[in-house]
Amino acid sequence: MMQIKRLLCKSCSLGTLLVAVVWLLALLFYSHSLRSSIRAAGWNFNERNATPQAELSFQARVTTGCTPDSGKNSTVAGSIKESPVDSPKESPSEQLELLGVVRNKQDKYIRDIGYKHHAFNALVSNNIGLFRAIPDTRHKVCDRSLTTEKESLPQASVVMCFYNEHKMTLMRSIQTVLERTPSFLLREIILVDDNSDLPELEFHLHGDLRARLKYDNLRYIKNEEREGLIRSRVIGAREAVGDVLVFLDSHIEVNQQWLEPLLRLIKEENSTLAVPVIDLINADTFEYTPSPLVRGGFNWGLHFRWENLPEGTLKVAEDFRGPFRSPTMAGGLFAVNRKYFQDLGEYDMAMDIWGGENIEISFRAWQCGGAIKIVPCSRVGHIFRKRRPYSSPDGANTMLKNSLRLAHVWMDQYKEYYLKHEKVAKGFDYGDISDRLKLRERLNCRDFGWYLKNVYPELRVPGEESKKSASAPIFQPWHSRKRNYVDTYQLRLTDTELCASVAGPKVKGFWKKGSQLKLQPCQLTPSQLWYETEKAEIVLDKLLCLEATDDAQVTVNKCHEMLGDQQWRHTRNANSPVYSMAKGTCLRAAAPAAGALITLDLCSKSGGAGGGAWDIVQLKKTEAVAAAEAKGKAKESKAIKPDKAL
Repeated sequence: MMQIKRLLCKSCSLGTLLVAVVWLLALLFYSHSLRSSIRAAGWNFNERNATPQAELSFQARVTTGCTPDSGKNSTVAGSIKESPVDSPKESPSEQLELLGVVRNKQDKYIRDIGYKHHAFNALVSNNIGLFRAIPDTRHKVCDRSLTTEKESLPQASVVMCFYNEHKMTLMRSIQTVLERTPSFLLREIILVDDNSDLPELEFHLHGDLRARLKYDNLRYIKNEEREGLIRSRVIGAREAVGDVLVFLDSHIEVNQQWLEPLLRLIKEENSTLAVPVIDLINADTFEYTPSPLVRGGFNWGLHFRWENLPEGTLKVAEDFRGPFRSPTMAGGLFAVNRKYFQDLGEYDMAMDIWGGENIEISFRAWQCGGAIKIVPCSRVGHIFRKRRPYSSPDGANTMLKNSLRLAHVWMDQYKEYYLKHEKVAKGFDYGDISDRLKLRERLNCRDFGWYLKNVYPELRVPGEESKKSASAPIFQPWHSRKRNYVDTYQLRLTDTELCASVAGPKVKGFWKKGSQLKLQPCQLTPSQLWYETEKAEIVLDKLLCLEATDDAQVTVNKCHEMLGDQQWRHTRNANSPVYSMAKGTCLRAAAPAAGALITLDLCSKSGGAGGGAWDIVQLKKTEAVAAAEAKGKAKESKAIKPDKAL
């Protein structure tokens, strides 16, 4: 014992104690910094046993101050339901803290990895959180009365399949179903994980979902190997016990009273596939916008396409209640009687991964005594991506194989038009179809000629005379299309007399698409006149839209009217950032000098000296402005074939 005391006294010198004190202070400082960063990320420790909700503190990023009409609630940002916190009045710079703003390298990484893995802006999705308000896009004739159990509607099993889905987007998809569906109509939610291998989905996903969503009837199935969307849906459907199956994608947001109209139709017509109207969620900004009333069709390459309703479908307001017959459906979102789905043959289990299954079940439903109808009073928002972020595990062309299977089973002699259209090589292996041919015989299905005559007479058969189709809107050349402009201004770099100007040559009287922006001395010329639309597009001389072309480049390009990379925000004042909704970054000049290139950079670098702050110099309709506009129009009128895009 004495030896131990001597050893301790010898080792605990003054120097050792000082080192220990320094390390202790460093540890306390680190703990304080870590706690502050955790709070900044949204984890709340003020209440004991409080459930951490990382998305809630992002309300500061949800602002309407930079929208064209700041007096209205922004549907782009969407109010976060779970966090009704009053925020103090924000300065113009704070008002630009929108959902997608990239503040640092970590934000940039989240945004970029989201586009890589999911083909949408994961930074925005994270900042929205589990739930948000979205606009009610139904027509005024739709029933908005409270649904009661007395109506005796059938119960629904929601089947949602996913592979490597973004976790917050998946959770929000489920949460919107829970929030906007009467509990007595929702029998269960079945998640089918198609063997996802992203780290955030591989471990403890089911436990996380149960803890965050707090829904006891959430059932989780994980495939032991990659099966694909088609077989995964059948796996989920076979586990369901509800009267009606509702198939939903894993990147959606259901709208108000979305389920009831589908169930009412299926209750009346149990052999009808009920399809909601699919609203648009922008993949860059997550803005929720209504979809027009259209129906599904296809071409002879068996590719699905949207088309206008037949002429005369919508004559009076009551017609907007629907439902409307549709030759095909997109396939991602629909409801069907569970027993009818089984009797109809579910999906073709020999089809692989994805592609063609929606056309196949559309042909099968119509030819075998069923129907497909679009229900306008049911609305579901869907993230429309510019590409599919995954493919078949072996790289095979599953769309071709699946389309060949459906063509040989359901199209009779008309399959030759598909084979000729796609130039399919003879001998391409599409597998054994004998079971599907037996199914067609068992169901006593009609031939494809009947389908073309009675369901889709508008489709032109190659070699036949053109048929009268649904009336299409009158085409307007993109550069002369009428838009609702709300403002006219120059973009002047703060504390200078230099303005954002197009730095490219003209071709046939038009600025060349893809031209970059540079600083030039401010003057009232068409190359410096910017017109802002009600959709927050910034249009050069009413011709080309300002576009965030890639990570750093900004150009003028053809106005595609799909917003996203052509949607901008600013404060309409002096010393304002000009913020790209798609990229989360701001316009920035390389230097406060004539000829300096204008690119995109972090908004945190804004400031007059830094080249990232701009004065929005609003222009009244003066004689000088009118002269500049007339000059531009005069050059435009001299252009040859102005309706062609350059």
